Amino acid sequence: MNKNLIKELIIEYQGFAQQISLVPRKLDIESNCNYVFVGLRHAGKSYTMFQCLQQLIASGHKSEEMLYFNFEDDRLENLQASDLDLIKTCYEELYDYRPIFFLDEIQIVSGWEKFARRLADQKFKVFITGSNAKMLSAEIATTLGGRYLIHEVYPYSFEEFLTASGLSPSERNFRIKNRKQIDKLFEQYFTYGALPELPSIQDKRSWLSSLFNKIFFGDLVTRHQIRNNFALKILVKKLAESLKQPVSYNRIANIVSTVGKKLSVDACIDYIKYMQESWLILPYENYQAKLQEKESNRKYYFIDNGILALFLMDPQTSLLENVVAIELRKRYGNSCFFYNANGYEVDFYIPDEGIAIQACYALDKPETYERELNALVKFAKAFSVKKLLIITKDESKTLEKDGFEIECISVANWLLG
Repeated sequence: MNKNLIKELIIEYQGFAQQISLVPRKLDIESNCNYVFVGLRHAGKSYTMFQCLQQLIASGHKSEEMLYFNFEDDRLENLQASDLDLIKTCYEELYDYRPIFFLDEIQIVSGWEKFARRLADQKFKVFITGSNAKMLSAEIATTLGGRYLIHEVYPYSFEEFLTASGLSPSERNFRIKNRKQIDKLFEQYFTYGALPELPSIQDKRSWLSSLFNKIFFGDLVTRHQIRNNFALKILVKKLAESLKQPVSYNRIANIVSTVGKKLSVDACIDYIKYMQESWLILPYENYQAKLQEKESNRKYYFIDNGILALFLMDPQTSLLENVVAIELRKRYGNSCFFYNANGYEVDFYIPDEGIAIQACYALDKPETYERELNALVKFAKAFSVKKLLIITKDESKTLEKDGFEIECISVANWLLG
């Protein structure tokens, strides 16, 4: 590898990374830790890295300390693992500082793991991103031996989406001043999802369809050498259609098999695991279930509403529950569950916070009103609950049932806190 080229790239990348215009995202990074950013394709992993870089400069680090390197650069042909040390050497010939490493798409270089481990062992600060097709979080944790923390990068929150669309949610009286525009943008967020590139794209559905095909063929079929493509695609569709109900491996395998392409239970288990690893779906467990059922009878949500909507004819009620599931996972991690037992169901329960939530598109029908409230009240009588909440598409009011206060709030207001 040409040392002069590497030095030119180091200097060029330093300027480039500082000039990137960012939508600030909530980012809790510990100063003494190294990170690998993982998430769905196009969720903003590289831009999260740029935000870390810019924050370090803003906190007092010199720009020359930043060693950002983009391994997808077409000027870097046939880069080998032995060249990685050369990048470090070239930096040390340019500067007298101890570098902070930002290694973007490093998985392109076969054998990169040893270099990353050695940097961590030598107490360098390191940030890494990588493609899901070759770098999955479970493998990273094993390969890097606990030397790095995994940071999950999600699509935009609604607040971030508004900021990216030119509004300022931190502005005083923001919701009152911008109500019509907020409502309009929420419909876009709700229907097409929140991937960072989406606001600037005109034909959003075509772009989302193209992205799904990249995930399907790159992160699933090619990576795992899946030959039963048709069954896998039907499985994705059936999980989308079953989004609001728990599904067992046996049941979903039987449903796929009846369509015309047999799918064994073992293959179904593998395919769902691959979908989770590629960040296409998020699993939720039943809070009351036994250990075996927690694993085998879950609800599955999609990581982005726009991708989910590709598979549904009438998606509104499913999109509402899905966007709530995504936001809860962002806020509370894996400490979120659903409850399905004793003849009733509660959509979401966060035991650490004592919050029980129903996601209901509208409460206008008497039978829907009674079902949702009765389930929350039964749950509150059986478990330690501090807050009962119904998240709807448009309604906001306070309800009362059997002495329990239940807050009803529109999903847009809830997303904005």
